[in-house]
Amino acid sequence: MTFPSREVVERVRREYPAGTRVALVRMEDEQASPTGTEGVVEGVDDTASLMVRWSNGSHLHSIYGVDEVRRI
Repeated sequence: MTFPSREVVERVRREYPAGTRVALVRMEDEQASPTGTEGVVEGVDDTASLMVRWSNGSHLHSIYGVDEVRRI
């Protein structure tokens, strides 16, 4: 697995600051919430993945370059 550069991590942090509302478009995880589930970004980790508190109680990260969310 290739990790994103520091510049990419910082760009994602600017685009998705804590408190940003998002909706799930696609997640490649057996435990994934249904498409369209909304959540709030709690932060961005060092791999540029979004740490999201989903409205259904899940806290799965949205993995950079794998999963897809959209801002609401």
